[in-house]
Parts: sequence; C-alpha cells; structure tokens
Amino acid sequence: MNSASPGFTASALDRFLRERIGGLQGSMSLAPIPGGQSNPTYFVDYANRRLVVRMRPNGPVLPSAHAVDREFRILSALRDSDVPVPPALVLNRDAGVIGTDFYVMERVDGRVFADCSLPGVQAEDRRAMYLAMAETLAKLHALDWRSLGLADYGRSDSYFARQIARWSRQWEASKANDDLEIDRIARWLSKHVPRQEICAIAHGDFRIGNLMFHPTEPRVVAVLDWELSTLGHPLADLAYSALGWALAPDEYMGMRGLDHAAMGIPKVEQYLDAYYTKSPASGRLEPFHTVFALFRLAVIFEGIASRSRSGSAVSENAADVGRLGRVFARRAIETIESCT
Repeated sequence: MNSASPGFTASALDRFLRERIGGLQGSMSLAPIPGGQSNPTYFVDYANRRLVVRMRPNGPVLPSAHAVDREFRILSALRDSDVPVPPALVLNRDAGVIGTDFYVMERVDGRVFADCSLPGVQAEDRRAMYLAMAETLAKLHALDWRSLGLADYGRSDSYFARQIARWSRQWEASKANDDLEIDRIARWLSKHVPRQEICAIAHGDFRIGNLMFHPTEPRVVAVLDWELSTLGHPLADLAYSALGWALAPDEYMGMRGLDHAAMGIPKVEQYLDAYYTKSPASGRLEPFHTVFALFRLAVIFEGIASRSRSGSAVSENAADVGRLGRVFARRAIETIESCT
C-alpha cells in the first residue's frame, strides 16, 4: 500500500473503504491525480475495484469553497440522467478519518485532456468532441432540476447579481494587493446585469479539461469537477466554456491563434450554434457573459495564489498559476472596452 501525502494516512482511508464499501480484495494502491488546482483527487485501486477519492484541501480555504458534499449531492442526483457523471458511492464528513471531508466515486475509463488542442486526436474527432461538449452542456441545462430533487441546490433568481457580490467578497478575502482592474470589472458588471432570468443546473467550471471522453470514440462519457455547481443562468456556463477561443495557449485553457481549421477545431460560432440548436430557450451570449466569466476566473486564480502563500495549495505550480488572475482581468477589460 502506497502512502498518499504528508499528513494523510493511507491505512485509515483503506480501513474506511473496506468498512463502507465492502468486498474490496487485495491491497490498496493509491496515486494522486496530477494537474488539479481545486480538491485533491486520488486514484484508489484494489484487485477487484477501481475508485476515485476526492477531498477538501487541508488548511485554510475561502468560505464556501471546496464543498465536496455538494459535489457528492449533484453526482448522486445526475446518476441516471442524460448527463454522464461518475457514479458517487460514499460521502464522509468526519475529519477524523483522514483529516478532511471526502467522497468516493467509481472510476470511469476514458480520456481527459489538459490541453484544449486535444493532442494526438484526429482532426475529424476534434471537431466531433467540441460539438459533443456543446451538446452535453445543452443536455445539462435542459434537465428539470426540481424533479431531480435540487430545488434547494441554489436560489433560482438574481443569479448574476448574487454571483458578482459573491466573487467580489472572495476577491476581498484573497487579494494581497489592490487591483483596480478587478474592482472596475465588478462595477461594470453590476451596471450591466441582463434582465432576462433563466434557471438551470450550472456546472460552474464547464470546459474541455473537465470532460472525460470515451477511450477511442469522440463522445463524452463523464462530466467531472462539480465543485462550483449550483442553480444559475445557463449562459454563464456557455460563456465560460467558450473562453478557450478568446485566450492564448499560455493562458490556462486558451487556443487563440492556433490553426483551428487544420486541427479540426470548429469556429466559436459553430460551437455556440451547436449549443443554441439544442438549447434555444437559453438565449444568446452577450459581452456581459464573457466579462463575467473572465472576472470570476480572475478571482478564482487569485484564490489559488492566496492558498499558495498560505501553504495549502493543491498544485506545486499554484504560485505561477495564481499570477494568471491579472491576465484574465486584463482580458475582461479588453472586452469591456471593445463594446463601449
């Protein structure tokens, strides 16, 4: 049995899993899943079962962040829906087991791409995968959240106003220095909130890197990382998912400037049309939605930098990633100035 990390006792997790899941054979193999900036996640394998454990980070975190219990709840609610998710198995809220809250889910076989250019994929499959991404998001927004028992998963009104206030508070809690651009963005957003209110299940971090594709086919087999999910406006998800076309390759999830036609990546208009066709009631993107997505991302990355300074960051490159907060703020300002 492998040890997990400093301050984490693998044998305690092994005992818990054998008691709560049962029937596990052989010794436990534990391996961290690299690349995440959010909740630490581990592959946990036995001779007859392959599992994933996702936990809240140890140490200080921002209020309401890293709510693994919410992740567990949404995965459980969507298990038999049209949106593919990993089957959730057990939620543990007793920090006495391994020092923090965590949940356990089944491991799904598939491909996850940290690079949105989808390296190693044929051009025709790239196109199909991006269009499958749009269709999967439309399926999520079409779900009846009331019938799924999620009527209290979030408020169904004033989504953008509340989110602007929430992320402004997060910014105040995590910033090390004043950043007038982020403050300016928040003020602009507050003055340009759309009147149209639509409520759907919002993933909150819907991007190519949080989708698992079939091992050989260009179709989505699981939507991952539901930490930021809530009830919200569907265009918030759509704008965020489309940021890849607006950001450069060194800006977290960007692909601007790549030869999309040669690579098979559809134009952003084609991606959006694929979504609109499947979800016509959601409306269409406006600059506000893009600015909101960039504002939120800027604050999230500032939070990563804050955790790095406090020593509770998940990823070893959190300090470098945290600096991207200023980049996203500048992109938001560019969008604001382009429409004024």
